[in-house]
Amino acid sequence: MINQIKNKIILITGGAGFIGSHLAEKLAADNRLIIYDNFHRNVLKYTNLLDNPRVKIIKGDILDSTKLSQTIVEASIVIHMAAIAGVESVAVSPLETLEINLMGTYNLLRAINGKAKRIEKFIFYSTSEVYGPFVYQAKEDGMTTQGKVSEQRWAYSTSKIAAEHWCYAYFKRWQLPIVIIRPFNIYGERQEGESAISKFAAAAIKNKPIEIFGSGNQIRSWCHVDDMVQGTLAAATSRKAIGQVYNIGNPEETLTVLELAKKVIKIARSRSKIVFKKRNYPDVELRIPSIEKARKELAFEPRIDLDEGLKRTIKWYRGKS
Repeated sequence: MINQIKNKIILITGGAGFIGSHLAEKLAADNRLIIYDNFHRNVLKYTNLLDNPRVKIIKGDILDSTKLSQTIVEASIVIHMAAIAGVESVAVSPLETLEINLMGTYNLLRAINGKAKRIEKFIFYSTSEVYGPFVYQAKEDGMTTQGKVSEQRWAYSTSKIAAEHWCYAYFKRWQLPIVIIRPFNIYGERQEGESAISKFAAAAIKNKPIEIFGSGNQIRSWCHVDDMVQGTLAAATSRKAIGQVYNIGNPEETLTVLELAKKVIKIARSRSKIVFKKRNYPDVELRIPSIEKARKELAFEPRIDLDEGLKRTIKWYRGKS
């Protein structure tokens, strides 16, 4: 049973994004929220959070250390989600990826420095990409792989694992109560950007071609955003979680990208055709997590199967279009 968070002041960086907006909805009823975001992607417009008096919206850059320091003064819980993500974005802007993901995290930690004793929990969203291109039942205490420097795609995972080290250093030096979360292929309503499911669903409801890059034999485990939120809340309320790393995903919902596309077409009752495109970047061929640590220590258990999650997601895209 996950303890409910109440009467806290919670800062969510990147809170205007996909996962952040769902998390904020869960927390807003019983807490005061500060959402700090540059609104590069803004899905808060699909929620009631913009008019909620318990939610304070601050438009700011994670690289603006002065504004971050002013923002964090009130917070007792910090959930750091602000980042550049997505293969296409990273490939185009590897330098910006490194600056925002790494230096942005550093700025936030520096803003906390001196206030560490007042922070009850600092949750850092990392990525499953730190495990490299072949990940089968990845465990948190296993090796990470960043890939060769000449491939710009790996700037993302490199920035995230370096940021993990920075967070852990603050835990060891100043006892900042950190928790590191590594999400595995999260999808669901309000997702915008470069996710396969968001692209497939948006195309399927309009009967447009669904594009697959590469062979389509890449294997993924898909986790609905509601389960991701539950995993985050479990980490936020567990004392055992301090100083730990957790995979959050759903290994039971594993299939190839091609199988996923066919499933989306079937559930959407679409006439879309599948089109294969040449891939111009290295890809993760296999990505399946072990969530045994989260199960044991956080009582985390994904509850939404892929068919149900896709039905919800496709329904949302229909309403949006």
